[in-house]
Amino acid sequence: MINGKKIVVVMPAYNAEQTLEKTYNEIPTDIVDEIILTDDCSSDQTVCKAHELGISEVIKHEVNRGYGGNQKTCYKRALEHGADIVIMLHPDYQYTPKLIHSMAYMIANDVYPVVLASRILGKGALRGGMPMIKFVSNRFLTLFENILINQKLSEYHSGYRAFSREVLECILFENNSDDFIFDNQMIAQIFYNGFEIGEMTCPTKYFEEASSINLKRSFIYGFGVMGVSILYRLDKWGLIKSKLFHKP
Repeated sequence: MINGKKIVVVMPAYNAEQTLEKTYNEIPTDIVDEIILTDDCSSDQTVCKAHELGISEVIKHEVNRGYGGNQKTCYKRALEHGADIVIMLHPDYQYTPKLIHSMAYMIANDVYPVVLASRILGKGALRGGMPMIKFVSNRFLTLFENILINQKLSEYHSGYRAFSREVLECILFENNSDDFIFDNQMIAQIFYNGFEIGEMTCPTKYFEEASSINLKRSFIYGFGVMGVSILYRLDKWGLIKSKLFHKP
């Protein structure tokens, strides 16, 4: 806990057996109250490894629900457990858990209600092995989003995020896609509801075991990102009412 705030780390997992232990061992247990791992029907021994490590709660999807669907389970369960701060950490060891202290501190002390660990601030992305095509795509999509959403984030695509309970209870994340575009839809919802997002520099690692999406799905994701930004702008102008931002 920090300032009496219960901190829960959620880990949306898919075939993370080889990297889970390294990730778990770096989670700061002095402030993290619970860890919830949700396995999205992995074909390896991720669940067995999670139990072996003694992770607080392990949930296994019997069918693959997708990256976004996996996060929905994570956030709902964390809220049910009374979390005041929820930190989403990928178990593929691409992001260092050593930033959890700083991310949680910013929320617990009411600096920001949401914190993203940015790979783009500084030079960590390319130095950590981010492929140039991903780097260029990240920069283009982020510029597009900043213009339409009228913000100044360094990137919208980091998978390392911390949220206050208030934010998760306010936004309609259950209405989001079950695919990778879920992350982007969440950021749009956060800004739409008037919350601010803080960022901090995060070193990152790209290696064979780290999760990634193929070229085809990357293109689908890219067009989806632009679509979310356009929906946001049209809704703000009062031309449409998107289910991302409004209850039915």
